[in-house]
Amino acid sequence: MFVSIDLCLVPIGVGTSLSPYIKECIEVIKNQELTYEAGANGTAIEGDWDKVFECARKCHEKIHAKGAPRIYTTMKVNTRTDKEQKFANKVKRV
Repeated sequence: MFVSIDLCLVPIGVGTSLSPYIKECIEVIKNQELTYEAGANGTAIEGDWDKVFECARKCHEKIHAKGAPRIYTTMKVNTRTDKEQKFANKVKRV
């Protein structure tokens, strides 16, 4: 199933600068070869359901391995059964 998500991953217990951790997560997304768009407060990711959720898991693993003792994540999930709708197309229609 095709899915698009908005992923906001917040490492806790690492200080106030989160960019080094978010950069690691972006590298994970790139290595998964998923379509993504980074934003100021989260990252939109789209692709096959299993790959996208595996990517979210790998982001958690990478950030924990980098030293974050805790991660708070929010995620919005969008699926459709009538067509494959990419987030770039949704934005164009507005």
